[in-house]
Amino acid sequence: MKKLYRSRKNRMLAGVLGGFGEYFGVDPTVFRVAWVVISVFSGFFPGIIAYFLAVLIVSEEPQNNN
Repeated sequence: MKKLYRSRKNRMLAGVLGGFGEYFGVDPTVFRVAWVVISVFSGFFPGIIAYFLAVLIVSEEPQNNN
């Protein structure tokens, strides 16, 4: 079963949107653009709060010890 993690490779800030991209098998840029558009039209504050809540809720991807 796949699990959602914050990405260690595809991160701009905390890796939340990169993690969504990896989880759904989509380029993370799609999620980043969508987040910016939604944040702009909602007045920025709700989008910023949602992002930082996701940082707190979604755990970081485990390190590979290979």
